[in-house]
Amino acid sequence: MRAIACLAATIVATVVALAATQLAQPDAKAVEDEAQRHFQAILRLDTSNPPGNEALVVEYLDGILKQAGIETKIIARDPKRPNLVARLRGNGTKRPLLIMGHTDVVTVDPTKWQHPPFSATREGGYVYGRGTLDDKPSVTAGLMTMLRLKRMNVPLDRDVVFLAEASEEGNGPYGINYMVADHWPEIAAEYCIAEGGGVVREGGQVRFAAVSATEKIPHTIRIVARGVAGHGSVPLQSNAIVHLSQAIVKIAAWRTAMRLNATTRAYFEGLARISPPDDAARYRAIVEGRDVEAVQDHFAAKTPLLYSLLRTSISPNIVKGGHLRNVIPSEAEATLDIRALPDEDMPAFLDRLRALIDDPAIEVLAGATGSVRPAAPPSRLDTEAFKAIEAVNRRVYGVGTLPTMLAGATD
Repeated sequence: MRAIACLAATIVATVVALAATQLAQPDAKAVEDEAQRHFQAILRLDTSNPPGNEALVVEYLDGILKQAGIETKIIARDPKRPNLVARLRGNGTKRPLLIMGHTDVVTVDPTKWQHPPFSATREGGYVYGRGTLDDKPSVTAGLMTMLRLKRMNVPLDRDVVFLAEASEEGNGPYGINYMVADHWPEIAAEYCIAEGGGVVREGGQVRFAAVSATEKIPHTIRIVARGVAGHGSVPLQSNAIVHLSQAIVKIAAWRTAMRLNATTRAYFEGLARISPPDDAARYRAIVEGRDVEAVQDHFAAKTPLLYSLLRTSISPNIVKGGHLRNVIPSEAEATLDIRALPDEDMPAFLDRLRALIDDPAIEVLAGATGSVRPAAPPSRLDTEAFKAIEAVNRRVYGVGTLPTMLAGATD
């Protein structure tokens, strides 16, 4: 729970720093206990998407915020899948600050869990539950930020807006897509603080704070193999599953081109400054372009996240083919999860993928373009907001702040 309270404290301190205000601090234990109570209550609300049912969390948040005298508005394309916008009004000198988190979670198989996934069980210093990382900590921190700013009577030079949004998992039509298209004035802001980044600990000590300044762009690609159907007693060279399998093996072995952008370059430069000698040497090699193949081999085996940050990545995650043991299928397909660097030329990348597979029996099919959001340039690091976050992390945790790129994607 301390992590949730610290996250809220960091956001509050950032808002206060942006407002150039000095305020007395409340009792930390009381804040931590309250954050724990709200966090566990929100975790116990099953908002698995599909179907979502984000109204459960929105109703909870709305009640708490209204009780504190905070202005709220519920905005919904579907009544069962609403978004909540809470606002603390400033004097309007500056444009608003938006704090956001999503209330839905991915589906879960309860039989695979040590504790029921919506029990929010505390054991051994951990809280167990679906959404404990993605993204109910952000929702709880947003709630606590609004409550603390209200109770502390912080004089604001800008509105602070909290968006608890639906439908983030799977990039659905009820959350941020709906809000941007139909209700943009409700969430328009100069800065936005959302999920991504965090405090990195090693050996019980805080090593550095990370702020995600850019992220990869997800693309869903299908590869479809087509062959001749037949009886399993007479194997065929045109077997679609065999062709698909050979393509997957090629994809798994493909080391796509390594490329740094401004954010990842700054990230590896920062890691080199604070890491033990062997690790620091690897990070410097990446930045300087020396011995990159050997370093990438090391990353792929030991730290796959760093390997992924260097490139557009491909992961074959769904394979379909066949329906009977004794029937050779005429078609088989795999779904690839491609996480593209922000500046990736996807048509050219798919051409390289087709050339790699080099099989006329296989078709590479891109997903619907409407489901892919346009890439955005990395957030600037010379802004008032980033400088405030740096100062707060230095004061609260005693560490520096590194910009990083999310391997995944957010709203």
